[in-house]
This record gives sequence, structure tokens and C-alpha cells, in this order.
Amino acid sequence: MVNRNHRNQLSEDAYRVCRLAATEHPFTGKYNDHWLDGVYHCAYCEQPLFDSTVKFNAGCGWPSFWESRKGQVSYHQDNSLHMQRTEIKCQNCDSHLGHVFDDGPEPTGKRYCVNSVSLQFKP
Repeated sequence: MVNRNHRNQLSEDAYRVCRLAATEHPFTGKYNDHWLDGVYHCAYCEQPLFDSTVKFNAGCGWPSFWESRKGQVSYHQDNSLHMQRTEIKCQNCDSHLGHVFDDGPEPTGKRYCVNSVSLQFKP
């Protein structure tokens, strides 16, 4: 069961990103240049979201993955900031993770651009 007291469970930065859909500054997140084997989980509810085997260096300043774990991420139209994008959220707790774009590598051609503070890595 998910604890609904977000402010006590998340750091201020993580709260702004996960619950208010903010974005961390590029090249500042702890998982941007992180290459250990394991699984990236939701920082809030610990749902497994991305495997390290699908992580790649997109050079964009945020951790990038070419695929999410099946059924773990939900997709929402985002028209903020005068752009049309697809927001990605944790399917379990609705935490904002980042956005997905169609400029990633094969085999999917997707780039899941994710905020480090919305993730928790487990080897």
C-alpha cells in the first residue's frame, strides 16, 4: 500500500518532480552517468520501472532508456510549455517520471527521458 503522505516520504526535489511534475536540471541527476547492473524503481512506491540493460547515453542530461518494464509506466498527453509531449508516470502510484520521445535507438526507437530523483536503483 502506498503511503499518501508524499512530503514526508520524498525529498523536496523528489516531491517537486514526482508529485508536481517538475524537472530536475540536466546533467545533475545521480543516475545520468550511472552504469551498474540492476533495476530502476519508482522513488515513491518502489515499483520496478526500467532495467539497466535498456539504459543508454542519449547525451540529453537525464537517464534514458529505450524501453520500460511492461505495464509499469502509464502515458499521458502533456501540452505544457507550448509543446506536445508524452508524459510518463509510474503505473502504480502516478508519480511523474519524465517524458518519452521517438528519437531513441533500435529496437524501439523510444527514449524514455527520466528524472533521477524519480528513481531508486537496486543492484
